[in-house]
Amino acid sequence: MKKNVLLFFFIIGNVLYSQEEQKPFSIEADYFYGSILEHNPDIGHLITAHPEGFVLKYSFKTYGFNEWERRYNYPDWGFSFLYHGTKNETLGDLYGIYSHINWYFLNRYLRLSVGQGIAYATNPYDADSNYRNNAYGSHLLSTTYFQGSFIKENIWNGIGAYAGITLVHYSNGNLKAPNTSTNTLGFTLGVSYLIDAENFPEYIAGEETEKHTEPIRYNAAFRFGVAGSDVIGLGAEPFYIFSAYADKTLSRKSNVQLGAEVFFSTFLKEYINYRSIAYPEDNISGDEDYKRVGVFAGYELRFNKISTFVNLGFYAYYPYDFEGRVYNRLGLRRSFGESEKIFALANVRAHAAKAEALEFGIGYRF
Repeated sequence: MKKNVLLFFFIIGNVLYSQEEQKPFSIEADYFYGSILEHNPDIGHLITAHPEGFVLKYSFKTYGFNEWERRYNYPDWGFSFLYHGTKNETLGDLYGIYSHINWYFLNRYLRLSVGQGIAYATNPYDADSNYRNNAYGSHLLSTTYFQGSFIKENIWNGIGAYAGITLVHYSNGNLKAPNTSTNTLGFTLGVSYLIDAENFPEYIAGEETEKHTEPIRYNAAFRFGVAGSDVIGLGAEPFYIFSAYADKTLSRKSNVQLGAEVFFSTFLKEYINYRSIAYPEDNISGDEDYKRVGVFAGYELRFNKISTFVNLGFYAYYPYDFEGRVYNRLGLRRSFGESEKIFALANVRAHAAKAEALEFGIGYRF
């Protein structure tokens, strides 16, 4: 989880922001008020009030100096700080730092934002002093926010305003139990200030005239990390995943994927043994195979040498039932070198909305 946000900061800072000339930027502040969603009945006792908080943002503005900026309608990227007051003593409050990216639509009146980072929870689970907090098992959490806003920039002397909705997610990715996690949906009001607005450069127009095509390419990837079950006290164990997949380029922006992989999740071996002893009525021998084999399809969206991807998979070999046979991934990929054959990966793998693990990996595209 900690490596996830550090990798994200490194990628954004060293790849997306490669401009050598003008570097316009803006600052923003917004307030949100909402509710914690009951995505799991186990957290019902923690939903007692309406959380509120604020977000501070520092965004670098693009205007088409690099080709990828023109391709994606001149997005912004930058860093943000979020304070989340849960209004619940058991949960405590949360403080998060993020890297974010903003996309614009409808003549730049609609903005969609995604932030990924790390948060500090002030009052996580403790067996003696805070046993009711089954949402956060650790002080440090992985956090993501999604924000959709109607925005008008530079209304007067660089000052703008926006309003919309924000969804904030917190989880430690099963690094430490418990990890039921929370999702807060809130309404947002904010103001923005474009620094030196009168000297903002003209947008550089540009359109691709030739269709970009590539033959089918083949990839091999090795993912790893540490994860545990939801049983408090069992701890976390290392896991390893070997993947092979093909991808077909659709355009300079995206490709589709199809592949297979094998999972070696050693925490599952310990969990099977625990269940066989603690719940004899389940008729578990304890010798069930903990390995799994999955097949998956995916979609990848590219930004220069960085891309984001989603996978939807199915465990074809599934000797022990754990969280269901269907899984999904959401993550980042970073290519290296002129040929871009070597790449690094960071992603979350989940079963529906329940995360199993934060995965990190390396790979090669043939």
